[in-house]
Amino acid sequence: MCSIEEIDKLRDLVIQARDKAYAPYSNFRVGAVLLTENGHYITGCNVENASYGAGICAERTALVKAVSEGHKKFKAIAVVTDKEEVCSPCGICRQFIREFGPKLPVYMFTATGKYKLMTLEELLPLSFGPEDLQ
Repeated sequence: MCSIEEIDKLRDLVIQARDKAYAPYSNFRVGAVLLTENGHYITGCNVENASYGAGICAERTALVKAVSEGHKKFKAIAVVTDKEEVCSPCGICRQFIREFGPKLPVYMFTATGKYKLMTLEELLPLSFGPEDLQ
């Protein structure tokens, strides 16, 4: 799990990431931040497209950026929307995150900075992963 300082930084960065979202169609802005095992913070936001299926979620944006920068081991992921309740990653994002660790802590922040913590394993029980291909 993360320290208080790491959680505070996740909160601040995930809100900044959400504010960069491109969501002109749904107006549902999402931010995500990955904390790598070696202490790097990598942000992502959702980016919509007029062809709806061509958009990408914040969590997958952050993961793609992280992997493209050489990071594949993570300590935590954080997500936030504009809602006053926590919002969990969608199904496809849960599966995408699963590739990098079923026990990964997922910090789900409210718009006001409160959070709920669950592991990916709790969010995606009986998941399918790399070990299932062997």
